[in-house]
Amino acid sequence: MSAFTGTGRLTRLALRRDRIRLAIWTLGSPLIGYALAESVASIYPEEQNRIGYAEVANTSVVARAFNGPVASTDLGAVVVTETYLTLAVLAALLSTFAVVRHTRQNEETGRAELLGAAAVGRYALLTAALVVVVGANVLSGALLALAFVGAGLPAAGSVAAAAIVGVGLAFTGAAAVTAQLSVTSRGANALASATVGVAFLLRATGDVLGQPAADGVRLVSAWPTWLSPLGWGTQIRAFDDERWWVLTLPVALLVAGVAGAYALAERRDLGAGLLAARRGPARATAGLLSPAGLTWRLHRGALTGWAVAVAVLGLAMGLAGNEVDDMIADNPAAAEAIAQLGGGAELVDAFLAAMLGLFALTIGAYVVQALLRVRGDESDGILEPLLATAVSRYRWLGTQVAGAVLGALALMLLAGATTGLGYGLAVGDPVGWTVDLTGAALLRLPALLVVAGVVTALLGALPRLSVASSWAVLIVFLLLGQLGAALDLPQAALNLSPYTHVPSVPAVDVTVLPLVVLTAVAAALLALGLTTFRRRDTPT
Repeated sequence: MSAFTGTGRLTRLALRRDRIRLAIWTLGSPLIGYALAESVASIYPEEQNRIGYAEVANTSVVARAFNGPVASTDLGAVVVTETYLTLAVLAALLSTFAVVRHTRQNEETGRAELLGAAAVGRYALLTAALVVVVGANVLSGALLALAFVGAGLPAAGSVAAAAIVGVGLAFTGAAAVTAQLSVTSRGANALASATVGVAFLLRATGDVLGQPAADGVRLVSAWPTWLSPLGWGTQIRAFDDERWWVLTLPVALLVAGVAGAYALAERRDLGAGLLAARRGPARATAGLLSPAGLTWRLHRGALTGWAVAVAVLGLAMGLAGNEVDDMIADNPAAAEAIAQLGGGAELVDAFLAAMLGLFALTIGAYVVQALLRVRGDESDGILEPLLATAVSRYRWLGTQVAGAVLGALALMLLAGATTGLGYGLAVGDPVGWTVDLTGAALLRLPALLVVAGVVTALLGALPRLSVASSWAVLIVFLLLGQLGAALDLPQAALNLSPYTHVPSVPAVDVTVLPLVVLTAVAAALLALGLTTFRRRDTPT
């Protein structure tokens, strides 16, 4: 028997387990790319508009840090600049989570040991995970290229733009290594996510330190960009003078990561990690004696990470608010798009409202992530022993919902405060704008309550489909909330998203009725979830 015996069957098993996730992944990214391409094409139809965009974007520190350099004034180059960060980070995180789920998580739950009792080679489980994730990245990239071509962009540039798949491949190799290091799946995911964060910082630093090219439009990134897989995707220069050789870099990192993962797998026992698990205290704190204390202990790490990211992004978006007028000068289409997203005619207020709306959508992902931990505990067999104690089902699930909602509230207030502080520092009124935007951010909470209600209802009524369905619902809300107006979707479709009904303060005045209705809908969904969770069985 070789070290790869059983790889084919384990690959089919992984495809069977992740058939819904993989469908959402491989189809979701191309759909997002197509929608964003259509939206950008409607905002920057004329070359003169794109020249102004490129000049301002390549001179703005905030724009360079987040979007990277604009390769040229071609429409495709502007589309890539606007879509790259979203799609690249999505590919990186989906790849790392998938690799860890099919390697370290299988060891943590005991499935790998059970499979190892059959004719399965030492490398089979890891190899099957790599085959599935690499295949998903390649398929997603191919469909993304077709989506860009369907949006009217040139074929060669579309293929180069779809090289975002290289980011996923690079972090597939990184996740293969972290899965060998940590003894838990959460630890492996944390290490992999940290590599994504470091890669983003390196790319942002390189682009911020970059210098304008001789033509005054393009930007030549500094050397830190070349140390980051996220930077390699921008250096291909899609829709300009494509540098195809850059594609060899993520492939080389994938090969190196896989080789390293195989070597590390030889040095550890099944279920163990090369990094020793940290020993906990001899006695638990009194707070862990209650569901609320346990919920805080389990979620504080993720909440801290989210808080740091939200604070940095909020401050950056606030500082960028002072540059809005310059970035879209003499471009009525761009001004109209921002007004549609922000819901108001005053450009800066509409921009700030749109940023708070984007934060609310993003923090919706935190709500989904936090609540789906209930399903993880249930499927792993952790929940049943806990419910055998004096803790009722209502109390357990209600505590989880309360923890997710309070975390979302804290993150939303932090987003408003940091955005207001950033803009206030730029215009000379930090206190006033911090207070105003913190209050405006608070008004987004009812929409997040609806998200929590939807996930809770799915956990109670459709537990087997809850994970995929919850993320699918959030993606639909994202598409409707951010792209629905730009794509002129009918109002009936836009009304399906709770974010549509939230007043876009500070661009418009506060209206109480939509907030009351959203809160009532959320309460009904939460009650449905709690009731159905109380009445159904939990797996043993």
